[in-house]
Amino acid sequence: MSTLVIAEAGVNHNGDLGMARNLVKVAAEAGADLVKFQTYKSRNVVTRNAKKADYQTRTTDADESQFEMISKLELSTADHHVLMECCEEHGIQFFSSGFDLESIDFLLDLGLDCMKIPSGEITNFPYLEHISKRAKSVILSTGMSELEEIGTALSVLQDGGMELEQITVLHCNTEYPTPMIDVNLRAMESIGQAFGVKVGYSDHSIGIEVPIAAVAMGAHVIEKHFTLDRNLSGPDHRASLEPQELKAMVKAIRNVEIAIGNGIKSVTESEKKNRQIARKSLVAACAIAKGDIFDQRNLAAKRPGTGISPMRWNEIVGSIAPRDFVPDELIEE
Repeated sequence: MSTLVIAEAGVNHNGDLGMARNLVKVAAEAGADLVKFQTYKSRNVVTRNAKKADYQTRTTDADESQFEMISKLELSTADHHVLMECCEEHGIQFFSSGFDLESIDFLLDLGLDCMKIPSGEITNFPYLEHISKRAKSVILSTGMSELEEIGTALSVLQDGGMELEQITVLHCNTEYPTPMIDVNLRAMESIGQAFGVKVGYSDHSIGIEVPIAAVAMGAHVIEKHFTLDRNLSGPDHRASLEPQELKAMVKAIRNVEIAIGNGIKSVTESEKKNRQIARKSLVAACAIAKGDIFDQRNLAAKRPGTGISPMRWNEIVGSIAPRDFVPDELIEE
């Protein structure tokens, strides 16, 4: 199984198109499948006096409103076209989360057929219904959600015409960064078992071990924030990977995919040569004369494994030595 790795640039471009282009390059060089941004019209998403989350207040100007913060980070129509061209240039697929109906339609018109539903929209009925009627597939994040709320959102999408096969549900925790005690990767498995959907994980924890573990547990999709520099000002930089960390995560995920294998327990080609070296054979524990009876005193099991297998011990004990044997010599029948 090949895991879809989404490198989440999000708003870590800080409203700077040049920085956004550099993020595309970093994601491509790391080997991610998609580089994802955030598409929204601030006026459609948040009221002008809405407060910021605690983590946003800690990492940005504490006196500005959420509207003021996200307005600075809003990508224009022209920006999107530039970034799509940049993605094509670097051989990576452009992706984005749309946060309002206008933005969803814009992304669909750009040619995106899969819509990423952010955690905050899982209870937005008109938004879900609109996507269900227009998108070909959906990736649904479920941060801050109860299992029942996930089921309700899936029902809305299905009522609009989507099949479960078109939906991937990502377990997620929206605290930036997520404490390890709150990651709860087993919840990803619970979601898959409860609804019969493909599952994945959108990670906001520090480091790369959690998404790697999620892949080992069967995640079809991994989403992870990254930045050019974790020390930059902005709401999401602190909980993001830096370029070399992103590359290390992707490499580890690809190794884990290979290591998971096909589940069939057998001798691999690489280890066949080790059988004779590591296994044992029946040998003479002391000098044995022709005609002596093989017994527990004059037999031993030692390497190499080129002779009679010790698994035939009971068969050989009590039989007659066909010739003389010196100590450590492989026994012959």
